[in-house]
Amino acid sequence: MVVMHKEIMVLIVGALPISELRGAIPLALSYGMPLAKAFWLSVLGNIIPIAPFLFLLEPVSNRLRRFKIWSRFFDWLFERAKKNSETIQKYEALGLAIFVAIPLPMTGAYSGVIAASLLKIRFRYAFIAIASGVFVAGLIVSILCMLGIAGWKMVIK
Repeated sequence: MVVMHKEIMVLIVGALPISELRGAIPLALSYGMPLAKAFWLSVLGNIIPIAPFLFLLEPVSNRLRRFKIWSRFFDWLFERAKKNSETIQKYEALGLAIFVAIPLPMTGAYSGVIAASLLKIRFRYAFIAIASGVFVAGLIVSILCMLGIAGWKMVIK
């Protein structure tokens, strides 16, 4: 049986498309990590995949669209992203950062990469905007976790 270090697990959970740092920060705190360490590992895990995905999303999706099942998947994915892209279109990179910073389902770094690709936002602006959004989302999730922990401790007493 392979045992992973807690830090590596937090990085991996932070890098996963569904959980991102919304799952990584609470996981790290449940491991007993200090908040600062939980925050930075989660943010780092969430930022690491941004650059490769920004570079590879369009060429990979174009190549896979030759197959019917993948074509349907990317049509669905891009259509869903277009529905949520009004703010991003209006404010471009700033809108992208705000979109990613909202720690709700379908608003994280991966959705930001899809939106940046669809709206043809240049790599450097997209990367900085998405990374900034991830940082702010990490702050929000950290604050919410600490408020939840403090509230829970009050209920237990």
